[in-house]
Amino acid sequence: MSETATTTEAQRRRTFAVIAHPDAGKSTLTEALALHAHVIAEAGAVHGKAGRKATVSDWMEMEKDRGISVASSALQFEYAPEGHEGEPYMINLVDTPGHADFSEDTYRVLTAVDAAVMLIDGAKGLEPQTLKLFRVCKARGLPIITVVNKWDRPGRTPLELVDEIVREIGLQPTPLYWPVGEAGDFRGLARLVDDGEVAEYIHFLRTAGGSTIAPEEHYDPDAAADKEGDVWETAVEEAELLAADGAVHDEDLFLECTTSPLIFASAMLNFGVHQILDTLCALAPSPGPRRSDPAVLEAASGASGAVDEVREPADDFSGVVFKVQAGMDRNHRDKLAFMRVVSGEFTRGMQVTHAQSGRSFSTKYALTVFGRTRSTVEAAYPGDIVGLVNAGALAPGDTIYSGRKVQFTPMPQFAPEHFRTLRAKSLGSYKQFRKALDQLDSEGVVQVLRNDLRGDAAPVMAAVGPMQFEVMQARMLNEYNVETVTENVPYQVARRTDAASAAELGRQRGVEIFTRTDGELIALFGDKWKLAFVQKEHPELTMEPLVAD
Repeated sequence: MSETATTTEAQRRRTFAVIAHPDAGKSTLTEALALHAHVIAEAGAVHGKAGRKATVSDWMEMEKDRGISVASSALQFEYAPEGHEGEPYMINLVDTPGHADFSEDTYRVLTAVDAAVMLIDGAKGLEPQTLKLFRVCKARGLPIITVVNKWDRPGRTPLELVDEIVREIGLQPTPLYWPVGEAGDFRGLARLVDDGEVAEYIHFLRTAGGSTIAPEEHYDPDAAADKEGDVWETAVEEAELLAADGAVHDEDLFLECTTSPLIFASAMLNFGVHQILDTLCALAPSPGPRRSDPAVLEAASGASGAVDEVREPADDFSGVVFKVQAGMDRNHRDKLAFMRVVSGEFTRGMQVTHAQSGRSFSTKYALTVFGRTRSTVEAAYPGDIVGLVNAGALAPGDTIYSGRKVQFTPMPQFAPEHFRTLRAKSLGSYKQFRKALDQLDSEGVVQVLRNDLRGDAAPVMAAVGPMQFEVMQARMLNEYNVETVTENVPYQVARRTDAASAAELGRQRGVEIFTRTDGELIALFGDKWKLAFVQKEHPELTMEPLVAD
């Protein structure tokens, strides 16, 4: 395909993630977006509602049982806003884990998208996990669209929520769709134009259980005033107040992550959902260039094997792996490496090079993935998410490419805060235990730490949050038929060390040295006070924090 054609395909892509605190409605919104794009005929809903399905993006049994997302899921579909001419937009939507225990998985997703939808519960406002993920988006320069969800339930006032966002994270919401009706009495949306003026009233009609697209009625401002009276006047006054304060959309400020378009919605009732899609299509950026890892560029400077400094969307093919996942379907005992196409055209079966090893391999089996539903992909373009089957050499953060070499910045691992040993309950399942452990370790479900004293039968698992251990055990049982047990170990703090320091650290009471799968030496300390004591007594020893850049 020509550079012009590739550029055209890239420009119609919108690749984004949904981020929020647990139970803000991410998976429900994902389902509602797919419904409005006519990809599915009927929306599932949060697990636990009588007669309702689990959401299509939640494929793990634990997710269905608990009604939460604990793994990221990629969905792709086309969408054309009303009145749109030409080819529809291609939406690549990545639903992320909401639980704080899975922050590392969410961080990986945020390296693979071009924008984020920040979902806020209308009753709870900003919550800790939302704040944390916003900071990651800010650091990465990801533009953010803010959606206040659950407006059909009693909650706070809209102006109070706007004030909180400005006060807590310094992000200025710029309303595009303002609620008509207070929280719990959601009647519709006032659509605002660029200068903050109210252009029309969109009135929503409820459907049975919110499982189908909510019909809309459109009124001009005068007709809206006749229909809704004081409720409409209140909405207009609030919108005008914010506009007078300068809270109007500016595309440059949005792309700089200084302002955020604001929409009120109810994903459960399908109110305001296509307005979110329309806004993403109109405002979110299409795929742009990506720079090679500065460390690799420095090492390659002056050498014969030069590395491209920047990969533009129209350049030769390149992609970055942001997630590796097995066990998504019992009928397919394979491993999927989820790759974001960064540049060029990807075609199934093409020969590519793995930047980290220099080895070449063929991408014979490539899929698009909609929850558990798979379909073969023949071609993909910048912004698309592709699942490469049984690409065993690939790990999160790896780069694959054709043409001139490129190698993107690797993904840092988060500092673990919880540690447990893991062993097979039955000695007869040790072989399967090792196989499962190697697979889940390669996916980054937990970090696996080993040393000679403990041996391979009972390695130490290191995780950001304790629920990661539950996922590890559940997947070992469901996918490999291995029942496991865990035991706490007396450590609370991990530090990276080196071979020169490891011997002396290993002689300290309350300290144990391990080797991580990637070869890093990791020292575990009983608590932060023990770490402080050893640092004071042995300042010459290496004890570096394990933190994300």
